[in-house]
Amino acid sequence: ETIVELSADSMLSKIRAAGTLNCGVIVPDSFVGNITGSDKLVGMSVDYCRALAAAILKGDSEDVEFTTFPETTNSSFIVLANRTVDVLVGGRVQRKYDFEGFHFSTPYYIGDESAKDDVSFYSMTTREDDELFSSFVNCIVLATIHAQENEIQREKSREMPLVSVFGRDLKWALRDAIAYSGSYDEIYSKNFDGGVSYFPGGAGSEGQMQNTESGMVVSKRGRNTLGNGGMFLSFPHLP
Repeated sequence: ETIVELSADSMLSKIRAAGTLNCGVIVPDSFVGNITGSDKLVGMSVDYCRALAAAILKGDSEDVEFTTFPETTNSSFIVLANRTVDVLVGGRVQRKYDFEGFHFSTPYYIGDESAKDDVSFYSMTTREDDELFSSFVNCIVLATIHAQENEIQREKSREMPLVSVFGRDLKWALRDAIAYSGSYDEIYSKNFDGGVSYFPGGAGSEGQMQNTESGMVVSKRGRNTLGNGGMFLSFPHLP
């Protein structure tokens, strides 16, 4: 069993010490309203921030400071780079742009552009300078997909695996995240009022989440492992 002792200057330690997660949320220019009461993509992004907070802060999904940014400027990435926010959600990332210095999690939503276009995806974004934190954030996204695959809903969150790779104090992180958010299907249904289906990737290690109504696809790479920067975490009992 690999146990990582968190250093005091790691992002996970700093967030736990502060007792608050600072989450930047990119919203459309036309957006009006309170993001914490929103649905659709903004609501889904907020839910992933709260799931991350629950995972870090021992189940507390409410201690999140949200800051909104317009989607038509790069101010959100500037603020993430200067450490004003810990994580960024809701931003449309396209492969044609260079985002050096940032890490993007497994996408939790993919745009509806045609195949001939440069498809955009929506991920949780962190700085590259803390690989452990970036891996942790990626694990939270993958945890919701793992829960979906294994029919683990919110009330069954204790069926999620314990993990010690992020330190003893965060062994329950995945359980705490799913206790708030539920599976990917539950998050999606809450915000889009529609279900999702999982389509196995055959003999390979890739799969897809596909919205059965609109054709939106969320890809999950590396079905059996979560990894970043050379560190990998395996979920037990995955097919």
